[in-house]
Formats: sequence, C-alpha cells, structure tokens
Amino acid sequence: MLNEKMLALGSKRSIIREIFEYCKTRAAEIGADKVFDFSIGNPSVEPPKEIANAIVDLVNNASPVLLHGYTSAQGDFGVRKAIADEINAKFGAGVDANNIYMTCGAAASLTISLRALLNPGEECIVFAPFFTEYRVFIENAQGRVVVSTPMEKTFQIDVCDFESKITENTKAVIMNSPNNPSGVVYSEDTIKAVCAVLEKKQKEYGHPIFLIADEPYRELVFGDVTVPYLMNYYDNTIVCYSYSKALSLPGERIGYIAVNPKAQDAQSVYLAVCGAGRSLGYVCAPSLFQQVIKNTIGAKVDVNIYKENRDILYNALTEYGYECVQPDGAFYLFVKALESDAYKFFEKAKSKEILVVPCDDFGVKGYVRIAYCVDKQRIINALPAFKALAEEYK
Repeated sequence: MLNEKMLALGSKRSIIREIFEYCKTRAAEIGADKVFDFSIGNPSVEPPKEIANAIVDLVNNASPVLLHGYTSAQGDFGVRKAIADEINAKFGAGVDANNIYMTCGAAASLTISLRALLNPGEECIVFAPFFTEYRVFIENAQGRVVVSTPMEKTFQIDVCDFESKITENTKAVIMNSPNNPSGVVYSEDTIKAVCAVLEKKQKEYGHPIFLIADEPYRELVFGDVTVPYLMNYYDNTIVCYSYSKALSLPGERIGYIAVNPKAQDAQSVYLAVCGAGRSLGYVCAPSLFQQVIKNTIGAKVDVNIYKENRDILYNALTEYGYECVQPDGAFYLFVKALESDAYKFFEKAKSKEILVVPCDDFGVKGYVRIAYCVDKQRIINALPAFKALAEEYK
C-alpha cells in the first residue's frame, strides 16, 4: 500500500507548476512567442558575471575533491564562515560558521527548519498571501497551518488578526518579505509590532515561538526600500535564505539556514536543524556551488531590469482598469481579478494565451499573480492581450 498523502501530492502538482507545464506544451503547439507565460518565478536576468568567472576559475584550478567531493554534512566550514562574515558586515547579527547550515535552496531550508521546530500537532502561522508550498512543508512536518489575514489594499500584516491567531500551540511563524506573491515589503513598524506580540505571547505561554524569515527575495527591492533583518528585532529567529533569485541561480539549488545566536538555547536549535537535515537527507549541499558562493560574496543581479518590467506592466494594467498592488520588491504583480472567481478569470486570460496564477491557494481569493521576471519584450507583446481582456469585462 502506498502513502496516500504522497500519492495525492504527486498526482496533482501545485497550481504554479501545472500552469508552467501547460505553457511548455502550448508553446510547442503554437510557438513560444505566442504564449505570454507569467506563471513561474524563473529569473530572466543573467547571473552576475562573477558567477561564470568563479565557475571557470574553480573548474580550472581547484581540486576535484573540493569541487565534487563531500563536504561536512552542514556545509564546508570556509563557506559557512564567509556567509557568516557577510551577514555580520551587513547586519551586525553576531553569527558565526556554526550558526549556518548549507541547503539546497529555500525549500530545503524551510522544510529542515520546520522539521527541527515542530512537534506533531503544533501550529505554524503564515501571513496571507503566502507561497502555496508552505502548507505542504508544514503539514509534512506534522504541523498545523494557521492563516493570518492581511490588511485590505496594502497587504501589510494585520497585527490584531495575527495576535488573535496565536495560541498555546503556536510554535512558529513564517514571514516572507519581500512577499511572494504580492511583492509587498513589510515595513519596520509592522515588523516591530509583530515582534512585540511574539515577545508578549512567549511570556504568556512560557515557551519560545520561533520566527522563520523566508528571504529568497531580500536583495530584490526597488528605490530606497530596505528590508528589516529580523534577527535584529527578535531573538528567536531562523533565517532561510536562497541564492536562487538574488543571483539568478534557481536551478543550482543553493542556500542556507542561519540560526540566531541569541535564540533561546541556540546551540540546541542548530543541532535540531542538523538532525532534521540528516533525517530528510538534506546533507552536503552541492559542493561546487558552495565554493562558487564563497568566491562571489557580495555579487548581485541588476534589479533595475525588474524595476523597468514592473513599471511597464503596472502602469499599463492600471491604465486598462486593473487594480494592482504596487510591489516594492521581488518580481511579482498581485492583481485583482476582474470577476470574483479568480479561476474563471484565469481561464479567460488563458484563452488569450495569457498565463497568470490564480491565488486562492495563496490564502487570498479573487487575485492572480503575474511573474514579471521575463524578457521585457514578452511584457510589451502581451499588453494588447491584457487590454483586450479588460475590455471584455467593461
């Protein structure tokens, strides 16, 4: 007899992946230039030149054991030290190599962290709108998902609603800023308010509540917007980071977990992370790309390309009559569907070869997500179809 839950997950992909796979089939039928795919957060911006240079240098000059052999289970010490040094230089967080665990991207970071923290039946709060796979990750760790409803229009956290969702069973909270799918960056005032609530509730219930910072989009912000570093606001913080978006390396699967050294019994938390990684088989992240990261600390993509895409799309859609949340970061536009049923709107958009993601599974009904991390020309070519779609609803 198979595990029925795993069979169900394998039989039906996430809505994002379903649309992404449909796009590949449709592109083969009518040509990729005729399909306006905005389904998946697959960066179109080239990785920084330092990445290619580092790969070539390592392949030509480093030993095969360093590049292709096993590292320590939690990652190469020198790599972890370089990451810790960068965190301290930027944020003064006081971490060291033994607070860092190298992972295969943010998904591995989250699943490891949740497995390390949650006992069966304990609750993890997520802020809507949220990345759909949070539910899968939490439930796989035998936890229970609790959804906090956001402020209308701004999609900032509704702190009163959040506080009302905390119970004696609350063990963790996931915060994703810049947010997928909205692109919203949570303000410092919001962060302070959330952390004040957590401090109060920890004392009330007599046990730690951990804040998991999911940060794959940290560097993708526009203008003078800054993203508060949560370790500096709340001691019981674990940071889950990925280089997938910041360096345009999603297929390389490289990231890390950073445990705040000021967390309650931080050493035990880190050891639980190591144990969770072991239990899940997430040990020894890809050796070559551990070294690439070490040798390219500080590199980043050109976020102005994403900003230009955002501005073209946001300005055009609002002109056509769409209601959108103007994002300060990431590379997603959160758009109110032109009818109450986001899936019906998705189907009408699909009939015009526009592929967007209905967001009911993200915890907010009636919206769709548009990933604008695509070639600028695709956005420009899609605008007449977006305009025609809007006119159908007038």
